[in-house]
Amino acid sequence: MSPRTLQLDDTIHAYLIAHGVREPDAARALREHTQAHHPRAQMQISPEQGQLLDFLVRALGVRRAIEVGTFTGYSALRIAGAMPPDGKLLCCDVSDEYTALGRAAWADAGLADRIELVLAPAAETLATQIAAGGAGAWDMVFIDADKSAYATYVDQSHTLLKVGGVVAIDNVLWSGRVADPDVHDADTDALRELNALLAVDARWDLVMLPIGDGCTLLRKR
Repeated sequence: MSPRTLQLDDTIHAYLIAHGVREPDAARALREHTQAHHPRAQMQISPEQGQLLDFLVRALGVRRAIEVGTFTGYSALRIAGAMPPDGKLLCCDVSDEYTALGRAAWADAGLADRIELVLAPAAETLATQIAAGGAGAWDMVFIDADKSAYATYVDQSHTLLKVGGVVAIDNVLWSGRVADPDVHDADTDALRELNALLAVDARWDLVMLPIGDGCTLLRKR
């Protein structure tokens, strides 16, 4: 077994948040509101994941990004907030109710003009972008939606991204269930199959990070 050097207990996690996350006030307010009041708050990414997205956007100079799965808008706020003023984030979701919180937060943060929300099945929205000449036109994609469709979203992202563009995929460790051969359900099996495929997919450079619920980063070759 490969050696490990860090056990991330609550004390170390709190230290990580205090010293490794620069969270804008609007993002913190939205995250805390979701955690306190939303019945499905566990769907929200962690603050350190938000910081990773912010870092990637700035490091890569992202101006055009797509988010597949928006929930209450925290990750979109972190992505759009790291973009230059002329940046564009296309958000794909199906819930008007959940994204309403995000729309209000984006407006309060002065970011509404950078974000376009399309309420429709994400695969349809991505297909529309491809048909409209969007192949190779995007810098980054963040995937955090229905797990059974992840493989489709990854394939569509490959078409939409420029060479060197990056995909970030949330929930790839799925609370450890992907590593348990006795666990079988639609989402777990889909994630397990995707992880196995991506490990040998020559179209991408790849790293899987033990952050949040697991995050895989892909770079289009």
